[in-house]
Amino acid sequence: MHLDHPVISSMLPVIFLILTGFVAGRAGLVRGESVRDLTNLVFLVLSQALLFRTMSNVHLEKLALQPILEYFAIAAGLFVVMLAMYGRDSRASVLALASIFSNTLMIGVPLVGLAFGEAGQVLLFTLISLHSLILLTLATIVLELQMAHEQAESAGDARHMLVTVGLAMRNAVLHPVPMPILAGLLYAQTGWGLHPVIDKPLMLMGTAFGPVALVLVGITLAHAQVGQQWAAALKISLVKTVVHPLIMVTVGWWLGMRGLHLSVMVVAAALPVGANVFLFSQRYQKEEDVVTASVAMSSAMALVSVSVVMALLPLLPS
Repeated sequence: MHLDHPVISSMLPVIFLILTGFVAGRAGLVRGESVRDLTNLVFLVLSQALLFRTMSNVHLEKLALQPILEYFAIAAGLFVVMLAMYGRDSRASVLALASIFSNTLMIGVPLVGLAFGEAGQVLLFTLISLHSLILLTLATIVLELQMAHEQAESAGDARHMLVTVGLAMRNAVLHPVPMPILAGLLYAQTGWGLHPVIDKPLMLMGTAFGPVALVLVGITLAHAQVGQQWAAALKISLVKTVVHPLIMVTVGWWLGMRGLHLSVMVVAAALPVGANVFLFSQRYQKEEDVVTASVAMSSAMALVSVSVVMALLPLLPS
């Protein structure tokens, strides 16, 4: 493959950003104790701008929702399966999320644009607009329920299950991921749009989110004991870049998806683990080393897996 191949031209910048962070971390330019502060900057500032601005332009009545909802139904099914495999505790939610959450923005947008043109990008943008809302909120609710249950058990608390569920739901809604998404979605329905004075800084912060998050992945790799986690990272990477797209094409075909809709959804499923999962694990301080390694390993593996997926898709009968 040449460097101008869609997969290569989309993946290499991501790998380069992770490598840049790794070198910076190894060189001592960013100390290990600073990683938590940088995570807060990306998770609590840059991602808020990105999520709110993305959702502030979403008008649900104008979206082609059927293939998107089918995508999320398949992803949610895989999430439940992986949750059961990992043990159904709070750490399992993070690992299960890593198995289904794709890097749709930094890799997906240029890749789908080069491969499928504007029509493919419109479909992908519809997916992106709901990606964090559905998948991160799902994982947040499940994880909060698990944490509330674990805390009640460890404290010998016999409070009613409804109280536990209520506390978990409150923590899930009053959370840095759902709040800007819901706020942006509600604002979008007003039809007012964003004034350039507000829109431009939000755009700049949102644009910075992806690169800074990936550099932070590299910095964390430099300070983490990733070597001990390679087997777990390989398992997640295989599920994300091989099993996920395989299930998507099989079930999507069975559900009636064809042509461009099926191609974009399968390519989206084949993308590597998104940096949001890394930030999610850092936020809850669960399985951080495994997720960090998975982001890097799946990005490298996707050079092959996405290429294979894109080569095989045209062979499917219409």
